[in-house]
Amino acid sequence: MSQRYQAQIYVTLRPSVLDPAGTAVRSGLQQLGVEGVGDVRIGKYVELTLDADDDADARQKVDLMCDRLLANPTIENYRFEVSAMAEEVRA
Repeated sequence: MSQRYQAQIYVTLRPSVLDPAGTAVRSGLQQLGVEGVGDVRIGKYVELTLDADDDADARQKVDLMCDRLLANPTIENYRFEVSAMAEEVRA
């Protein structure tokens, strides 16, 4: 029987890849008078639910999704957290 899981996925550019959006945000913050901001890197956050047989199956599915669609492994890193969702109580 499958279980419902929630995945929280964080995708960021590799440190060696230039981030023009991050540079623009940093510049904008400086123009607004915000001081003390160092490097700014822009990334993506994805939250999804999925059905899987167990924790290992859920993690394997999410890793596959990230590697093939949600991130570009050539220029991006990703990490994720997977947790089982509580079963819904139905009336």
